[in-house]
Amino acid sequence: MTDEQPSEPESLDARIAAAKAAQKRTELAAETRSEGAGWAIGIEFVGAVLVSGFIGWLIDRYAGLHTSPWGMIILLVLGFAAGTRRAMQTSAQFDADVDEEKK
Repeated sequence: MTDEQPSEPESLDARIAAAKAAQKRTELAAETRSEGAGWAIGIEFVGAVLVSGFIGWLIDRYAGLHTSPWGMIILLVLGFAAGTRRAMQTSAQFDADVDEEKK
């Protein structure tokens, strides 16, 4: 019976290489999640501002209230505030999720 077992240094090198590869995959997955969260926050923010501005424009244009341009300005400010609030909530949620993963 001649089972060839790798010598201790070769075994250790293989385990170190496997650990480094696993760490690299973990870091890449975390980076990908961070990038996706950043894009989601940005898109939600811009969407809130654009939708609210469009609704304000519609009110000014077609509601017959003769509020032009104040309807659009007020709703743009409200959209900015709503977008900022939503971005802060999403960011805090993402940070909490990352902290839970580290435990």
